[in-house]
Amino acid sequence: MTTPRALTALLMLCAATPQAGAQTIHKCTLDGKVTYTEQPCAGGTVIAVPNAPAPASDKSAAAELKSAKKQADALEKDRHKREAASEREDAAANRAAAARHQKCDKLRLDKKWADEDLRRAQPQHEERARIKAQRAAEKLNLSCAS
Repeated sequence: MTTPRALTALLMLCAATPQAGAQTIHKCTLDGKVTYTEQPCAGGTVIAVPNAPAPASDKSAAAELKSAKKQADALEKDRHKREAASEREDAAANRAAAARHQKCDKLRLDKKWADEDLRRAQPQHEERARIKAQRAAEKLNLSCAS
């Protein structure tokens, strides 16, 4: 729907341009409301609105458009490069985190086994088992304290 004010502006614009053809617009009034449509309505009036001609081709505008497109393509290519680099960095960080997690899991298991060995150690081997369990705990704390 077009308001009467907008249609007036449209008609003024079209009147200022040379007529290359005309398009039919129907003005319909129903219950005191005015609407404009391309379809005929009962009791409506027909208004001819000229078609605006296509703008003349401007070589400088075409060159500017070509330059802008080239710049946009370069920016998009640069963005793709940055995204690819970021994805590679993320993948490397994920691999490093997975390796660290795996190492910490191994150290936890070593500490668990050393603690079990200490509990089962015979009295003559108890000191050696205690030192081994202590060292396993130290390695775990040093590498995986977080």
